[in-house]
Amino acid sequence: MTSCPPPLYGPQFGSYAADEVAWLMTDLSHVDLEADVVQRERAIQAGTAHYAESLPVEYQPDAAYRALFDEVLATTAARLAHAVGVVTEIVLAERGQDVVLASLARAGTPIGILMRRWALRHGLSLPHYAVSIVRDRGIDRVALDHLARHHDPASVVFVDGWTGKGAIARELAAALDDVAAAGGPRFDPDLAVLADPGHCVSTFGTRADFLIASACLNSTVSGLVSRTVLNDRLIGEGQFHGAKFYADLAAVDVSNRLLDTVSGQFDAVAPDVEADVVRVRGSDRAPTWVGWTAVEQVRQRYGITSVNFVKPGVGETTRVLLRRVPWRILVRDRNSADLRHILALAADRGVEVEVVPDLPYACMGLIKELR
Repeated sequence: MTSCPPPLYGPQFGSYAADEVAWLMTDLSHVDLEADVVQRERAIQAGTAHYAESLPVEYQPDAAYRALFDEVLATTAARLAHAVGVVTEIVLAERGQDVVLASLARAGTPIGILMRRWALRHGLSLPHYAVSIVRDRGIDRVALDHLARHHDPASVVFVDGWTGKGAIARELAAALDDVAAAGGPRFDPDLAVLADPGHCVSTFGTRADFLIASACLNSTVSGLVSRTVLNDRLIGEGQFHGAKFYADLAAVDVSNRLLDTVSGQFDAVAPDVEADVVRVRGSDRAPTWVGWTAVEQVRQRYGITSVNFVKPGVGETTRVLLRRVPWRILVRDRNSADLRHILALAADRGVEVEVVPDLPYACMGLIKELR
């Protein structure tokens, strides 16, 4: 059996401290992977390229948007801290105090770090890794091998920021089933997320579709690390999926400021977290997949060919505006404070915003079909 490559750590890779996350990634910082957003989108939609084979050019917002991010972080930090506390307490109560956090890079990584910081309040220093999962390609098998070599697979808890329609939750479950069916270790597919507006998982901090500040930016709020890459020209057998470290963006990096601002609210929210954990654990948390149903309804209403072009929820809509080619943004309430950054990004990119009062999410981003 071949040995696994070693993890990557900050500050050599990423801007997070070495003890906060181990990146199970191949460093592709030296490779030119960025493509024009429209050309990249056209190739993905034509089926001549997979989205994980390249990277979009990192959108860098203007000063007004960065100021809006500062305001968003300040006003939502306590709500974020509360959700972190609830999901972490549920994980510790139901999965044990010797769990290993495996965050799905990159959106899950700051959440995994915050959960690890909450657990430190109990004197627990949880191992935390960032691993790659790619829609239609599954989870990084080499990363799973690394986890299984160093920890009991049953103790691994996969972490993400939020659910949209539930595609990644389904991808994770299917991939872990494949590993077990092939004679590999059995990992628990129950994904832990801060927000589950799609009702796709049973371990969550909230099911409200609310603004998670780490969704507002790209690498500059995620440890200066790119989204993950799976390209056969660059990733060989026995290697982790790849990612880039954008060290050149250090001057505008707010990754650790976000972590410190949110964890600075832990003491203040702790009493409410304790009560909310009891309420959530006593409720019916079974996934209903109502989000997927809603997405299918929107797809039909607007004549969209694939559910992959419908991205529900605040986090996914933000991603559409930051790194895809948006066609239209649907919002339930244009005056919602959670959507100010959405409206700013849409205005900056000249994207139509339509009010749909009966929308089951706060908003949805519709990707332009390039024919």
